[in-house]
Amino acid sequence: MTFHGDLSMPRNVLSGLIQASNPINDESRPVAEIQAAMLEKHLPMIHDAGKKGVQILCLQEIFNGPYFCPGQDKRWYDAAEPVPGPTVEKLAPIAAKYQMVMVVPVYEREQAGIYYNTAAIIDADGSYLGKYRKTHIPQTSGFWEKYFFRPGNLGYPVFKTRYATIGAYICYDRHFPEGARALGLAGAEIVYNPSATVAGLSQHLWKIEQPAHAVANGYFVGAINRVGTEAPWNVGKFYGNSYFVDPRGQIIACGSEDQDELVTATLDLDMIEEVRRTWQFFRDRRPDAYGPLVED
Repeated sequence: MTFHGDLSMPRNVLSGLIQASNPINDESRPVAEIQAAMLEKHLPMIHDAGKKGVQILCLQEIFNGPYFCPGQDKRWYDAAEPVPGPTVEKLAPIAAKYQMVMVVPVYEREQAGIYYNTAAIIDADGSYLGKYRKTHIPQTSGFWEKYFFRPGNLGYPVFKTRYATIGAYICYDRHFPEGARALGLAGAEIVYNPSATVAGLSQHLWKIEQPAHAVANGYFVGAINRVGTEAPWNVGKFYGNSYFVDPRGQIIACGSEDQDELVTATLDLDMIEEVRRTWQFFRDRRPDAYGPLVED
């Protein structure tokens, strides 16, 4: 059903998440070649989603390349591009062909020396709706993201696509409930979290935090994680397990730990109103009491 359709009709949206391993893990190869191989690997999976009737598709964090942040090789700055730019321009006709909204995470270059970890939003007619820039940037051994990205400066926008109002929250952002709440208050019905997450300290949080966001805010979450290992960084195993969770906190579809895969689920958007009428977390908020939360 379309977002602008009869509100008396059920609002079911078929959504998809793509998890995939990187096909070229060889630092001696040109950056452009590595990126092209990853894009070419994704294209058949994107077309498969369209043929299956997926209405909103989300790709993984920096989908068209490896997760290069465990290193500090400055040549990866060459992987950045304007947003909108070449990748959005390549995928927009596919979105229009299948009438499929796409969330496209890429490495953004705003200008020389200024880079962001970004998700571009393409509507079902192929038009560019806007972007979200990853807000929370970690800086720890093995995750040198502040070497490559500035913290996002666009706030927490939501996008009224043909099928639903959606938001994006990228990888490390998921550890922070504040932005997840901001997206809910702004009207998000589905929040997508494209990630590149390896087994380790936070794996047990993967299926705790985002169901908690879904419950606290009464929306659906699509959580995406890549699979495989990526030399030469060898930061660990990306464990997949991309999933959808409903506003009650129930996981309704989940991918494998190690397979390239399109994970799909039908999201009943009418459940959002039903859940919010039962669990009145927005009604019972006390913003007048939350001032200290934003103090240094």
